Amino acid sequence: MNNNTWDLEAMYASNELWEADFARIPQLADKYYAFRGRLAESAEVLKAALEADDELSRLGEKVYCYAHLKSDEDTSNNTNRARVDRVNNLFAELSDKEAWFDPELMAIPDERMQELLADPALSFYRRSLEELLKEKKHILSEKEESLLGSFSDIFGASHKTFGILNDSDFDFGKVKNSSGKYEKLTHGSYRRFMECNDRKVRKAAFDKLYRVYGQFRNTLASTLNASTRMHATAARIRNYSSCLAASLSQDNVPESVYHNLIASVHNNLPAFYRYMALRRRVLGLEKLDMYDIYNPLVADCRCDYSFDEAKKLVISSLAPMGKEYIQHLQKAFDQRWIDVPERKGKRSGAYSSGCYDSYPYLLLNYNGTLNDVFTLTHELGHSMHSFYSNKNCEYHYADYRIFVAEVASTTNEILLFEHLYENAESPDLRKYLLSYLADEIRGTIFRQTMFAEFELWMHENAEQGVPLSADMLSEKYAELNKLYYGSEVSPSKAIELEWARIPHFYYNFYVYKYATGMSAALQLAKNLRSGDEAKRKAYIGFLSAGSTRDVLDIMRDAGVDLETPEPVNAALGYFGELVDRMEKEFAK
Repeated sequence: MNNNTWDLEAMYASNELWEADFARIPQLADKYYAFRGRLAESAEVLKAALEADDELSRLGEKVYCYAHLKSDEDTSNNTNRARVDRVNNLFAELSDKEAWFDPELMAIPDERMQELLADPALSFYRRSLEELLKEKKHILSEKEESLLGSFSDIFGASHKTFGILNDSDFDFGKVKNSSGKYEKLTHGSYRRFMECNDRKVRKAAFDKLYRVYGQFRNTLASTLNASTRMHATAARIRNYSSCLAASLSQDNVPESVYHNLIASVHNNLPAFYRYMALRRRVLGLEKLDMYDIYNPLVADCRCDYSFDEAKKLVISSLAPMGKEYIQHLQKAFDQRWIDVPERKGKRSGAYSSGCYDSYPYLLLNYNGTLNDVFTLTHELGHSMHSFYSNKNCEYHYADYRIFVAEVASTTNEILLFEHLYENAESPDLRKYLLSYLADEIRGTIFRQTMFAEFELWMHENAEQGVPLSADMLSEKYAELNKLYYGSEVSPSKAIELEWARIPHFYYNFYVYKYATGMSAALQLAKNLRSGDEAKRKAYIGFLSAGSTRDVLDIMRDAGVDLETPEPVNAALGYFGELVDRMEKEFAK
């Protein structure tokens, strides 16, 4: 048994058990389909149909979750990849047995629908039914929904192709490290190279990485263009005014939240320019390049941590959550929720993933940097959010909305920073941590908002039928990079290709949630560290809420009103204060 890999046998002890559940899915689809044409009969029938839908979805999620986790262990393993394809193909084949529900529900006359909703038998499902009815004008006919469902696997092909290229096929070669030894350049080691104090090493890794993306720039532009056009087509077919409106409607979030974020960041760019100027002066450079913005400003305070050390730090930092939270958190390590080391073929990056009937698993590619420790606590934030939601909600309402998905994870990061900063033993370490937090805010609010603005521009072009070529994408990306980083940064031309390596651009308006999430997290971490028991309980209430209420209401109850610009402005004001502190510290 390897305690540094996850225990997927807790889901399925054998392939035979997975195959048995896979075989049950068509049976459950038939059971669900049997209610077709009967929804208006009675509240009891409608309730039974919803229960059948939940039963089908719950098993389908478990079967798919196991398949994708096994595949991500080694993306070059054809057997594991084929298992994912089998699940996707089955879901596509069964789409006609699932697509009927929404159109039939929408066809029920309003008067009859209100009678059904008033029946106590539907009290549990009333919230989700009312949410669905709000989307009435965006639901197509049964035939049209069935047709779209049958193309679900095809719609995801461009993202899948990008993933295979990025995680399995690309070979970035080797880079000579600061010790003079050649080391393999991977997605995981790239960040470590960027944190190296030797500028020649940073430049070599940067150039090699983007040389590969440059060789495939047209292919990657094609996959991204196809994904963006798919989003635009889906929004148009479903009668949304835009791709943004279609995406945000799922969380009942107004478009003003997205636009307010971009406007607030633009208004606060002068503080970011001051930070870039400080970084340039401390590094002793005439101009910064993009490979100069990750390395520590205090060279002799570079931190490396074993995984056991990282675990202890994270647990200690999360003490403000309370004893019960820490007891549940310990399960992540004792029950082997986590796949820790980087391996060839393993999916790059990090994530938390699971289902109602599994552990909330974590995939890492741990290399021992401080960034990796923050990634650990970040993904644990996701997993504990899922743990609490699953523990306190019935399956139907347990899955929290994407809009709040980054809040718990980023709150964990802020608590870790505060813990490290308070226990820093030297002025240099405090300066190191201040610059680290500044870089985290840079990456999570400023950079992700730049991504969000780029993503909005891509989709607006797709809505107008404008193809996204590699040249067009690169030109726009370079323009935004210049706007956000200012005159202190004179980047290599290769940075214009960064769009080619960002998997989140295939996710359909996801990245802005990192920025709003960190803005909320800064306030929530402050609340938790205050020691106020009511605020701690409010935070645990947020973790436990699932989707039982609207996301903005859940966040208001937790102590943050994200429908206003105030949380983002407060976070950026905090960043300005952080730069003030850094300027004074480094002046000493």
